[in-house]
Amino acid sequence: MRSDQMKKGLERAPHRSLLKAMGYTDEEISRPLVGIANSFNEIIPGHIHLRQVVEAVKAGVRMAGATPIEFGVIGVCDGLAMNHEGMRYSLPSRELIADMIETMAMAHPFDALVLVPNCDKIVPGMLMAMLRLDLPSILISGGPMLPGRLSGQEVNLISVFEAVGRLKSGEIKEAELKELEDSACPTCGSCAGMFTANSMNCLSEALGLALPGNGTIPAVMAARIRLAKKAGAQVVELLKKRLTPRKIATRAAFENAIAVDMALGCSTNTVLHVPAIAREAGIDLPLEVFDEMSRKTPNLCRLVPAGPHSVAALHEAGGIPAVMAELAKAGLIRKRVKTVSGKTVGENIKGAQNLNPEVIRPLENPYSSEGGIAILWGNLAPEGAVVKQSAVVPEMMHHQGPARVFESEEAAYKAILGGKIRPGDVVVIRYEGPKGGPGMREMLSPTSAIVGMGLDSQVALITDGRFSGGTKGAAIGHVSPEAAEGGPIALVKEGDLIEINIPQRRLELLVPEEELKRRLKKWRPPKKKLRGWLARYSRMVSSGARGAVLRD
Repeated sequence: MRSDQMKKGLERAPHRSLLKAMGYTDEEISRPLVGIANSFNEIIPGHIHLRQVVEAVKAGVRMAGATPIEFGVIGVCDGLAMNHEGMRYSLPSRELIADMIETMAMAHPFDALVLVPNCDKIVPGMLMAMLRLDLPSILISGGPMLPGRLSGQEVNLISVFEAVGRLKSGEIKEAELKELEDSACPTCGSCAGMFTANSMNCLSEALGLALPGNGTIPAVMAARIRLAKKAGAQVVELLKKRLTPRKIATRAAFENAIAVDMALGCSTNTVLHVPAIAREAGIDLPLEVFDEMSRKTPNLCRLVPAGPHSVAALHEAGGIPAVMAELAKAGLIRKRVKTVSGKTVGENIKGAQNLNPEVIRPLENPYSSEGGIAILWGNLAPEGAVVKQSAVVPEMMHHQGPARVFESEEAAYKAILGGKIRPGDVVVIRYEGPKGGPGMREMLSPTSAIVGMGLDSQVALITDGRFSGGTKGAAIGHVSPEAAEGGPIALVKEGDLIEINIPQRRLELLVPEEELKRRLKKWRPPKKKLRGWLARYSRMVSSGARGAVLRD
């Protein structure tokens, strides 16, 4: 066992003494040691219940004859970090989480790992660590929040963000906003729609690194606790079989995950996280792969924010196994891929049933023939840009309008709420990329304000930053190269015409090339006074088109 280097032999008597100081018995020390990375904290609603989940994991580990050892991991709540300086730390926290787990697993040689995340960047950070270390490992998340109810209608966190714009436009009153605030988030768990957290939890299941049910069983259900116990026991089986993450997360497994991504209409953040995770396994997933998969994978689900259905509704309809079984009918799923269940994908989805053909549309009646995400290219985004096309209204799939240029999210948000954005405008928010932000902030507040003020069928937003999974509308992010690197988005001037053509995958700044060359000669990057971790991150981070990973 790997842990023997820490605990076996006469020369390790001091090490065993330290373990005994914490109450471990000789019998517990002699067993395989399973590290459990717990991202519990009291600031993320998706993590407030993870102590209970981890206790269930520990029970499973002990039932299987091993010894669980828990350690802590940080986590940022994207919702609480939204629309202020705190959001600069969310994406960088992904790298810190991977490094923290690597540190703990290398300093204390665990035999296997169970990773317990739930929200935002914690899930991809843990998956990156899992593939980097390549120890027998399994991921078990905390599960999605149930939707709230108000006046007989389902509501969620995005309902509150959009209501701010509705209040500013005079559609609702403050008392109505307060009532919505009190109702939208009724339970613990990752926010109820197909936002980033639930997207990544579903894709971890599709990738084969989490058990069936991981992405959709609601946080408050007993089935979530039973799944955690199974995960704890199953990691011991993975250790016995020497089945490690890189043997599971092959190129074929990543293509399965991308197909599910497109069928579900997941967050655009998956286009950052999936390549970053694959990179840890030595697999290159350029943007072209996502677009190729999108063109041949039908969009079978319209989950919040693209449609009315919650992740809890997806679970009731059959969950990820039902989605994969539907895709498998068209040959879009590689069934022979191994999974942490000990079974192949084909064995996992055998017998899976679509219990609600409106939540999970059958292949012959998809919401659209293409996947939920599209990659755009053009002179405004030579290295690519990303849009959740399943959340764009038909009249905005092809749009041309004048640029309204803002140097920060705050400036744009103020202008939107102040009624300064007109129908037809293309809002451009720049210097918010991985390097220039730094940290590639999410733009949920401005996009929600556009929706709340009734402009989502008339106004587009383009940024070198990124979007929450809760964003809907013609919101185009990850524009690369970013402004801080001298990308074309840095050269846009107020009033320049921009053309968006999602079906043709084009994003064009309608300015002559010679004029752009003249502007580039005069361009100088703005100077920001940075310190601490963000200063280091800004120097080391790569393009959003490459997953915003740290350069080697």
